[in-house]
Amino acid sequence: MGIALSINHRLPQVQRTWATRRDRNLARACLSANSTIDNRQSTIPLMRLGYNTNGFADHRLEDAIAILAEIGYQSVAVTLESNLLDPPDPRGVACAVERIKPILDRTGLNVTLETGSRFILDPRRKHQPTLLSGAEDDRRTRLEFLKAAVDIAAEVGAESVSLWSGIPDDHANDGELFARLTIGLMELLDHAAPRGVRLSFEPEPGMFIDTVAKFAQLHHEMAHPQFGLTLDVGHIHCLGDGSSVEQIQQWRDALRNMHIEDMRRGVHEHLMFGEGEMDFGPIFQALREIDYPGPVHVELPRHSHNAVEVARRSFEFLRRFA
Repeated sequence: MGIALSINHRLPQVQRTWATRRDRNLARACLSANSTIDNRQSTIPLMRLGYNTNGFADHRLEDAIAILAEIGYQSVAVTLESNLLDPPDPRGVACAVERIKPILDRTGLNVTLETGSRFILDPRRKHQPTLLSGAEDDRRTRLEFLKAAVDIAAEVGAESVSLWSGIPDDHANDGELFARLTIGLMELLDHAAPRGVRLSFEPEPGMFIDTVAKFAQLHHEMAHPQFGLTLDVGHIHCLGDGSSVEQIQQWRDALRNMHIEDMRRGVHEHLMFGEGEMDFGPIFQALREIDYPGPVHVELPRHSHNAVEVARRSFEFLRRFA
């Protein structure tokens, strides 16, 4: 069965886009003599360091965002966990907006919404159901959740909604799985486009769409200006999926969201910077060369036990590049 996610219980539309929040950040930084990052030497559009709240799983959302702003981050990737968007709640969207919007307004952080919650739709099966699921009702459950994420994004001025394919739960062939995915994504885009919300799709190791080459096929099939890419440079290194620099250059016009962490070849484990094998200088150089205007979000979902210190150390490590 599908789930009611309060599409009809939306708050009045916020008359603000992500760009206005970005511009406010720039003005604030330029006026502040004590700004952590010297934006006077930055150019518009700005590349912004951010952090994913899945690395603050033991914190209240409001506290996590406030701490990230104090550290100096300019963006936050908010993962929609069940304590923020509880699918059975008929006021789910409105309640989530009421929690997210005030803290974003206070801190001035940009926001991207992440939909990779592990058990939000099924308490027994990680990341299920998906747009690939064999049962139509299960695919509808995922689609309604993603539509709710789009509605939240429209209200809070999110830069994009990030999502992935998931893994199949039956033995359908690749052609059938690809058809299920594209049909669901097209309906989602029909919902997102009139609301001015962009989708950023992430190739994820172990999932149906796991490499940038497979994303390229999907991107070609969708052929929609609101459909872009979340590029996790750790995944590129893990899978040996070409060069991060080359992927950044190739997808410069579709790049909406970046994930970053350290990683080792062949092992999908998000590591603290300095614990893996990656070279970050060329990655940030490539982002500067394409004038990347979006967020670069640290993703360390297994570091919540030491979230504040890890977030601080990550910022200090990355600011030298960004």
